[in-house]
Order: sequence, then C-alpha cells, then structure tokens
Amino acid sequence: MKPVEPVSIAAAALWLPKGRAKLTEAVADGRLRARQAKELGHPEVPSAEVEPAPGMAVSAARETLRKAGIEAKALDLCVHAWMYYQGHDLWSPAHYVAQELGAHHAMPVGIQQVCNGGAAGVELTVARMTANAAHSTDGYRWGMVTTGDRFTNPGFDRWTSDYGVVYGDAGTAVLLRAPAAPEDALRLRSIVTMAASELESMHRGADPFAAAARTHRPRVDMRATKRAYLHEHGHDQFIRANENAIRTIVDEALRDAGMGPRDPRLRYAVLPRFGLKTLQEFWLPILADTVDAEPLDYGRSTGHLGAGDAAAGLAELIHSRALRPGEAALVFSAGAGFTWSCLVVQAPD
Repeated sequence: MKPVEPVSIAAAALWLPKGRAKLTEAVADGRLRARQAKELGHPEVPSAEVEPAPGMAVSAARETLRKAGIEAKALDLCVHAWMYYQGHDLWSPAHYVAQELGAHHAMPVGIQQVCNGGAAGVELTVARMTANAAHSTDGYRWGMVTTGDRFTNPGFDRWTSDYGVVYGDAGTAVLLRAPAAPEDALRLRSIVTMAASELESMHRGADPFAAAARTHRPRVDMRATKRAYLHEHGHDQFIRANENAIRTIVDEALRDAGMGPRDPRLRYAVLPRFGLKTLQEFWLPILADTVDAEPLDYGRSTGHLGAGDAAAGLAELIHSRALRPGEAALVFSAGAGFTWSCLVVQAPD
C-alpha cells in the first residue's frame, strides 16, 4: 500500500522494563538445553516484574508524544495491538490506553493479529487517516499505534512456549501524521502485508475447540500445536510459504515506494526479533538474494516483543540515527496466522 498522501512517523518509542530474564538461568533450571540456548542467541530479555502489558504501552505512548511535542488531545485514532493476555478477561485495552493518555477525542481500536499486530495497526491507521480528508485544528491528522505484551507465568514460559523464539516484555508506540511535515523523523513510503491462512493450524494443532483459555494445558504451548501440524503436513508447506511471502512483500513494498531492490538509497533491512537460528535459516538467505540492504538485528538483547517488533524497529532506527538524509530501510514483522509485513521508511532529505 502506497499512502495516497504523504504520511510520516513523527516519533516512536520502545519502553522496556528494568527486570531481566537470563538465558543462563533457563539453562540451569533445565528448561533449555545448551544447544537450544546457542540457537536462540539471546543472553537476556526484558522481564516485567509488576508492569501490566497495556501500562507499558501507555509509557511508550507518553514518551512518543513528548518527543513529538504533541498533546494527546490532538490524536484522532488510538490503535492498540497485542499478542498475549492484557490483564483482564473481557475488556478493551485500547480504550484503557486512550483513557490513560487523555486522548479523549480519539477513536480507540484493538487489533489482535498476534505477532504481526503492530504492523497491521500501522497499515490500518494509515488507511483510515488518509481516507478522511478532514483536518484537525492544527491542520494534521494524528494516529497513535501502541503495543504491549508481558509473557509471564503461570500461563506462559517465555523460553519454552515456542520453537526458535524467546519472548521479551515491552511497550511500543508509533505516532503517525498526515500529511507529513518536514520535521518528522521518518517518511512512511509504503507498507505491504501478505497472509497464508493455510498455516493457521500451526497454532491450533489437533486440539478441539475449548470453552475457556488454557483448558487443554496449564501453559500456552505453541510447540505442541506445531508438532501436530508438522506431523500432518511436514515442513515444506511452511518453508515455501515463508520464502514466497518475504520475497513478495519486499518486491511490492519497494515498488510502491518507487524503489528497486538494488536502489542505492536502500541501506538497512530491520529483521523481526526471532532467535538466531530462525533468522539464519528462514530470513537472511532470502533477503541476501533479494535486496542490497544490510541486515539489522536489534533483537539480541530484547527477544521477540509479541506484537511490537516492527514498532520497536522503527523506534531504534530513529533513536540511533541509523539513516542518513535520503536513506531508506525495510522494517519487517511476521506472526502466526501466518502474516508478514514490510514497511519502507525513509529519512527526510
């Protein structure tokens, strides 16, 4: 999708709790073998001791507003995405985020597209913002996209609930402006998403539908559902779908951005925050064959942030000033379903 008018990322933030869950402790406890620990490649990940998941999203959003010099009352849309439990059984965390920010004029919307939720939130926010030609009092339309996830016991083991991924706790926020302004941090040139719904059973497995959460097992166990899927379908279907999706979203996102795979402006490819072996087997070879862009792996010290990988990547691109004027980057996100997204962002000239 190419925005029908210039859209910018005015600011973005990654908020991490102070606690840390250490890989050595998981190995010492017998939850991981040494070989598995090496394949993951995360020495430690952020661990929220008391911070609720949507509370971390609020902290990230407040920081984002402060960086942009914008008051929450200017927001037209407040989108919140998440992967795991938000702290209450039947409740809208999106409305909580808007209330805590003081975004009383914004429409709160919740998105649960699992790990790709943050990228989906950006895409849907841009679509709504650019479809509405009316401007707010300051001449712009503003959209806030937040994510917040906390992966904790008793229902989730961040080290062993999945294959090839360690889950870290964090809040993220991205502030979008339409039309774009020259002082904004990044210009959003395009965003493309692709789905392969034939893979949905990788997270359903052979389990019957249940009447309540964690009926089948005391903890979330994506390993069990993936084993069931692989027993029935094997590995090839996922491998083909993953490669096709990555190539497709890169090609379409660059085309919509008016760039090619060897464009000299294209400097970085910001990877999803998966384990080292997963990136080396399923992402890096495909990207090396597809684009001339240096891979950026910001996830070694954070792990996978649930719905927040893409937003966190944007925040770290901005914070590190990684892009020189005119340079561009691909920012990736992927998650269960399966769904893949690629954003093309460019630093202002």
